Amino acid sequence: MPFSHWAARLRHSELPAYQLIPDLLAEDLQRGRLAPRDRLPPLRDLAQQLGLNYTTVVRGFAQARERGLIASRPGLGSYVRGSFIGLPLRGGTGAEMTMNMPPELADHPVAQQLQEEAAAFVHSTPVAELMRYQDFGGNARDREAAALWLRQWVGHARAEHTLVAPGIHSVLLALLSLLVRPGQSLAVESLLYPGLKAIAAQLGTQLQPLQCDEEGIVPQSFETLCKSASIGALYLCPNLHNPTTATLSLGRREALADIAAHHSVPIIEDDAYGMLAPAVPPPLADFAPALTYYVSGTSKWLGAGLRNAFVLAPTDAATQRLAGALRATTVMASPLTTGLVTHWLGSGLAAQALDAMRAECSWRSGLAKELLGDLGLRTHPQGFHAWLPLDGDAEEQGGAAGRCVSAELAQQLQQMGVAAVASQAFSTDRMPPEALRLCLGGPLTRDDCGRALRAVRDAVLGCRAA
Repeated sequence: MPFSHWAARLRHSELPAYQLIPDLLAEDLQRGRLAPRDRLPPLRDLAQQLGLNYTTVVRGFAQARERGLIASRPGLGSYVRGSFIGLPLRGGTGAEMTMNMPPELADHPVAQQLQEEAAAFVHSTPVAELMRYQDFGGNARDREAAALWLRQWVGHARAEHTLVAPGIHSVLLALLSLLVRPGQSLAVESLLYPGLKAIAAQLGTQLQPLQCDEEGIVPQSFETLCKSASIGALYLCPNLHNPTTATLSLGRREALADIAAHHSVPIIEDDAYGMLAPAVPPPLADFAPALTYYVSGTSKWLGAGLRNAFVLAPTDAATQRLAGALRATTVMASPLTTGLVTHWLGSGLAAQALDAMRAECSWRSGLAKELLGDLGLRTHPQGFHAWLPLDGDAEEQGGAAGRCVSAELAQQLQQMGVAAVASQAFSTDRMPPEALRLCLGGPLTRDDCGRALRAVRDAVLGCRAA
């Protein structure tokens, strides 16, 4: 990595070189010449390149370290850390500010194990096998591994009813196209995963919002809707709900399953986050096994870029119909990522990665509660996103009388590198509360996460005091 542009600045500066070095690092970070986690050259090499004394460069880097610009690890040397809240976007999009991404475990030993096992898998697998069309839904080994994994949450999961797909989003697209016929609607929560809203808009599917409270769907509202409208399916996220973090109680799961069975309404149970908690209530698939499509995947605990998901269909016929819908929309999951995930599941490394993710989420969730709990923040102990209501009672949430507008606050925070999304993005009933979903994951380090949460606190208190 060249640092030759530093030389002229160092020669013509009135500041001592060791005082200017941190400023040059900060400037390169701001302008994109350096990015967080970039490795820095050995200090002796850099001193020779810049024509400086080695001790001078050591002093300069010590000051940069005190300012939080760089860090060092044994065996890795010095690398860029960054002194700002968020990380710069790599792909030229705003995805990092709007997507709900799990923390990256880059410095955890399990990350190195994943790297090593991935390299060994690719090395041992003939490349031609990874470049051919595969059996849709995964081969027998893939489906058996997926069913065995799902059995931790759905005891009756079996390979014959399990399909492997390229991401939960693709499963939801196929299910909506399969289950909701023209003239029918999809029953959904009043605050909904935005990706499903986009799928519904693309397919022309009408969404029917259900009444929800802090726990989730109120069953009576589903009963009323089933009696008054033609419902193709019920969609819900029962565990660590996105965005509100709520987990549906056992009683409500039983009630919703009973209503669905009485009216013969299929259930799409999106359990993208359920594995993060050490224990959750039984799935709706246990109470309505003949109606429920149970959907899970790796995006919220292993890596969203893998695009690997599992869906358990209720019957043989339903499995075949869903396989046809998935084949029509996505052809197949990537043999490389599917094979890699199957390998990790079989070796036990996936379970280790999940344990590491739970521990990291617990730390971040605890910090969020500590810094924002008095403002009304809702979290789950093992979740990596949080829900911050902004329109509650002022006395209960900090004592300020001002009113915060979530869309304006989200935009302000995103410009600072904080992954905040306004409630309007999730609303299906056009009556969203003033609230923010905060993502505590993605490439943010623990220190970055703390700075982001403090920035949220300052921004909320500032708008309430205005």
